Amino acid sequence: MNSQNIYILGIESSCDDTAAAVIQNGKILSNIIASQKIHEEYGGVVPELASRAHQQNIVPVVDQALKKAGITKDQLSAVAFTKGPGLMGSLLVGTSFAKSLAYGLDIPLIDVNHMQAHILAHFIDEEGFDKPPFPFLAMTISGGHTQIVKVTNHFDMEVIGETIDDAVGEAFDKSGKLLGLGYPAGPEIDKRAKLGNPKAFKFSKPKVDGLNFSFSGLKTAILYFIQREVKNNPNFIEENLNDICASIQYTIIGILTDKLKKASKETGIKHIAIGGGVSANSGIRRALKDGESKHGWTTYVPKFEFTTDNAAMIAIVGYLKYLDKDFAAQNVMASARLKI
Repeated sequence: MNSQNIYILGIESSCDDTAAAVIQNGKILSNIIASQKIHEEYGGVVPELASRAHQQNIVPVVDQALKKAGITKDQLSAVAFTKGPGLMGSLLVGTSFAKSLAYGLDIPLIDVNHMQAHILAHFIDEEGFDKPPFPFLAMTISGGHTQIVKVTNHFDMEVIGETIDDAVGEAFDKSGKLLGLGYPAGPEIDKRAKLGNPKAFKFSKPKVDGLNFSFSGLKTAILYFIQREVKNNPNFIEENLNDICASIQYTIIGILTDKLKKASKETGIKHIAIGGGVSANSGIRRALKDGESKHGWTTYVPKFEFTTDNAAMIAIVGYLKYLDKDFAAQNVMASARLKI
């Protein structure tokens, strides 16, 4: 196929969103996501239900992605898919589909690390969004991961800090559950935080060596705080919900930015990028931008639709690997705990 017309189909199925995207030479032509609402009533993702929903969604989602891109499957140059990390049952659906499609079309198969994809989403050609120069620091923050990664080139990445227990997304969700908010709680806390006083209630930050994070202690502190205040005033949460949300978010953002400042100082790197579902949080985005004037950073925040789990980020990694002719064999296996 002409190098001017490289079409990559990206498939993402690592958790509870079935997604497919088509990219042409670095530019996204389509990015389709089928979300699974069923998990909301359980307060978290149920793996078995997620994998069943992927089986139902994957064919129509891929079909829609191809149609929106205005191409047929016969025009595809390669199929890229999420190898891991993620829920094994969910990963297997995407992996099996991608392997079968690539085999049937006799085109290359490309395996993608989900966490690398969150970082490399910054290299999608998108008007108004700059691409970070190498080296840069990437903070990946999601429901399952919290990492600081030193990125030397597209596929030379080193995790220099990560959570030793809960991820930042879990901190938001578990805090939200204590407050009676729905799942996922992050967006609701973010919305209410805009209406509250971030310094109304003080929560101590965990002391963790180096560049690693910990959020389990914060969750416990919030639990004890809520129990104590509700005992004194049964209507405490209802009367102070916006202030509580603002204070929780302020503390979490402080934990993240403190480590980012430390990482930037230790490495001497001033180019800072964020990725992952929690990077959609407006408070985190604002704190990162504030770092430009306070710490001399140049910051990179991806387009909103490329922050949460999506197939566009899988497709861009597929495109970059295609250029390097870095293809996977048909016996490639999904890996639930795949590392960067």
